[in-house]
Amino acid sequence: MKRYFDFYTSMMRVSVLEQWQYPIANYFYMIGMLAEPVIYMVVWSAVAEQQGGSVGGYTPGSLAAYYIVWTLVRQMNIAFTPYGWEWRIRQGRLSMSLLRPMHPLHEDVAFFAGWKVVMIILWIPLALVLSLIFKPDLNPTLLDGVVFFVAIWMAYLIRTITLSLLGMVTFWTTRVSALFELYFAAELILSGRLVPLSLMPDWVQRAAWFFPFRWAFGYPIEVLVGNMSVNDLFIGLGMQFIWVFFGAVFVSQIWKIAIRRFSAVGG
Repeated sequence: MKRYFDFYTSMMRVSVLEQWQYPIANYFYMIGMLAEPVIYMVVWSAVAEQQGGSVGGYTPGSLAAYYIVWTLVRQMNIAFTPYGWEWRIRQGRLSMSLLRPMHPLHEDVAFFAGWKVVMIILWIPLALVLSLIFKPDLNPTLLDGVVFFVAIWMAYLIRTITLSLLGMVTFWTTRVSALFELYFAAELILSGRLVPLSLMPDWVQRAAWFFPFRWAFGYPIEVLVGNMSVNDLFIGLGMQFIWVFFGAVFVSQIWKIAIRRFSAVGG
């Protein structure tokens, strides 16, 4: 365990130092991602006002809170994408990683975790500006805050695992962008990213329980803004642990099969 701890702390430190060299670039990257939630927020707030002050139980203030927390969860959701796997395998870049005495996934998890430390610090001023403009109605309890802290890191692990599973498809074929786009479309509908899941039809809400998308995106937001009961908070955490545990086991088994097909041509 000590070597894993040393590896993770070292990689995260390197990532923080590297990303901190480019604060302006990271800021513009974050600002570029603000357009999506701000559009959702403005549209649904207008719908709420036209329907007498709320839609699906969300007032303009609670919608503002939802989409401001959305921006933080979106940053936490960023992980090594299937397109990165495609590039890494096609270019033979995986060869270098295979020479190290540790699964390449650990390097991905540690590096992006360090990057998130920088992004969270940079996110705080943006959240304050958005709060001044849109006046969010956000009143979390101490327990909500603690569960949210755990939930956003678990969400990061869930998305890393699912994207890695998808990325390993590239061991069998070099072009799978259509499959990736299908995944991202399903994620948009079933995660709560497009709209809070409580505003979706009942069958979508029921289906969302059986996919990882909700637990990697909508659930952490609902923890902070959804006034969830204590029971629901811990059921959600339990679902996240289940997805992380079985996802990690599945990644391990698929990796053993997939790596036999790898033949480096570069790197």
